[in-house]
Amino acid sequence: MVSPRFAWRRWRRSRPFWGGLVTVLAGAEICAIPLAPLQVMLHQGIAGVPSVLLGIVMFMLGVSAWVAPQYRSMAGLVTTLIAAAALVVSNLGGFLIGTLLGIVGGAMMFAWQPVPKEAAAAAAQSATEDGTRTEAAPGHPASTVTDA
Repeated sequence: MVSPRFAWRRWRRSRPFWGGLVTVLAGAEICAIPLAPLQVMLHQGIAGVPSVLLGIVMFMLGVSAWVAPQYRSMAGLVTTLIAAAALVVSNLGGFLIGTLLGIVGGAMMFAWQPVPKEAAAAAAQSATEDGTRTEAAPGHPASTVTDA
């Protein structure tokens, strides 16, 4: 039986987890800035609606990278474009924090590549021949540990 910790690690490494997490944080930050007390919301008026919508879309793009990693390139590109648009639309993109997180998260999602199973198996076999054992997970480069 596979331990829950190993299952979580295997799931996390088989998709652009960190890019999705940074994108979710960026969306939450951009979305949270206009959600102020009622007096501020009334003063801000309709200008806060695009901020909330951009934040929700970025949040959904981060989650979609976790659920459907095959769409990571499109999600990363759209996240980067929305983060740049939030700079103009949403209080300097959540006071620059949301925009910077969105650009970094989008770039991480766009750049992530799954490791082919053949390459992981070849790395595991060559590592065992060298006297090291391999702790590999599907979709992630094999890390080696030297036996002492």
